[in-house]
Amino acid sequence: MRLTIASVGKFRGGPLQALYTEYAGRLTWPLDLKEVEERKPLKGEKRKVREAELLMNAVPEGATIVALDEKGVTMTSPDFARLLGQLADDGVQNVAFLIGGADGHNQSTLQTANRLLSLGPMTWPHLMVRGLLAEQLYRASSILSNHPYHRA
Repeated sequence: MRLTIASVGKFRGGPLQALYTEYAGRLTWPLDLKEVEERKPLKGEKRKVREAELLMNAVPEGATIVALDEKGVTMTSPDFARLLGQLADDGVQNVAFLIGGADGHNQSTLQTANRLLSLGPMTWPHLMVRGLLAEQLYRASSILSNHPYHRA
């Protein structure tokens, strides 16, 4: 199974990129990071619509889409691992995780997604979410392989 994180914004070095790189490098599943950014000074809904277009263009064809959103389902790490394991067992070839910009996802993205996932009720910077998600992907792969990284 191949994983893609499509995210609004671009890393420009620093600790958030290092965090992402650390956990992405530990994964046994192939992981692609596709950064998208709108350079025009769009505001509000126009910006969200354009970011939605850019994100959807970054999704591999036929991928199962998981949009990270505050209204999504919260999961424990073992539940997240079971979800990924089930997707792999079902023969899903590609899973794309979408991280919106500062204003969140456009409604069309939320409706197109196969699942909505929340990393909790707090709001996180979208560049930080990449590292948090990469860590949870690594943790899920560790759980599925009975690696001792996850100690719960």
